[in-house]
Amino acid sequence: MTGSNVSFVLGTRPEIIKLAPVIQECHRRGVDTHVIHTGQHYSDSLDAVFFRQLGLSPPDANLEVGSDDHGAQTGAMLAGIEEELHDIEPAVVFVQGDTNSTLAGALVGSKMDVDVAHVEAGLRSFDDDMPEETNRVIIDHISDHLFPPTEETAALLRNEGISEDRITVTGNTVVDAVQTYDDRAASESRILSELGLTEGQFDLLTAHRVETVDDRDAFERILSGVSRASAQADQEVIYPIHPRAEDRLEEFGIAVPARIRLVEPLGFFDFLRLESTADVVFTDSGGVQEETSILGTPCVTLRYGTERPETAFVGANCVAGREPSAIVAAATQMRGKAGDWKTPFGDGTAAVQILDTIPELAVGETVTATE
Repeated sequence: MTGSNVSFVLGTRPEIIKLAPVIQECHRRGVDTHVIHTGQHYSDSLDAVFFRQLGLSPPDANLEVGSDDHGAQTGAMLAGIEEELHDIEPAVVFVQGDTNSTLAGALVGSKMDVDVAHVEAGLRSFDDDMPEETNRVIIDHISDHLFPPTEETAALLRNEGISEDRITVTGNTVVDAVQTYDDRAASESRILSELGLTEGQFDLLTAHRVETVDDRDAFERILSGVSRASAQADQEVIYPIHPRAEDRLEEFGIAVPARIRLVEPLGFFDFLRLESTADVVFTDSGGVQEETSILGTPCVTLRYGTERPETAFVGANCVAGREPSAIVAAATQMRGKAGDWKTPFGDGTAAVQILDTIPELAVGETVTATE
């Protein structure tokens, strides 16, 4: 046993970003941490960039699970996480979001009778075809500490019968991260000059979800709609291409419209810089919907629903679906918005509130590892 007190299980770049403020707040309080990276993400090298840019030490363990079918991937994570937690014997295990890494971390913690803390709890898309929706529900119902970002997400947890004493609304740690690093991204990133871009004179696209890119017709319609919407405003579209999407383009033989420029996946600072300076962002990512709402950049969501409805409530996001005409209409509605909406995900103190909620981690206290 190493004597580490709190474990973090993560596996994707959004989890690194959103757990970084909590890890750093643990360090500020003198709480020992042990970070387990499942290796779910496709790029170890880019993950390393994220850890470095966020000021985090490399993970204490990397399971290097990689991509696989859901069952095989989750099973491998369960075995690896269980072995790690047996050695660490943490008081609390933190997980974030809705990935297979999150599910595996929560399951192992629950079965080992370790308190499970779920950051960004309560999100629901009400689309049972999304594997993430299954994960969300299971994780929330087996976690001991639930940290929904908004009152709306907390209400969804209560409606499912989860007891009030497990629920604390804290805002979203993505606000902590964006507020902390946006200025550094602006000063340190050279992505605009590298790509020959001018602030406000380009659009940004992200598309990587299974339901988006694994369906040839859906993928083609999205690319067509985004291209048409950007052509209407005479804007170029920058598309940092996810390997899954790149594979599908080749497999399906899809011709990318000339207005859309494919670029390699980007580090956190470079991507944050593009998000903050784009005219409009088109995305199928929940995290990007959050980040653009914080940065004041108009967003068009390329899905028929969202587990982040708060972004639409404040006017930061228009949920367009995948039909080209609807994408064009949504972009027309969003383009030119002032971006002066109120951020719906809190004031940037989520990490402090999360740790204050758990008695052993409150200010001035440290956790003693189980002997």
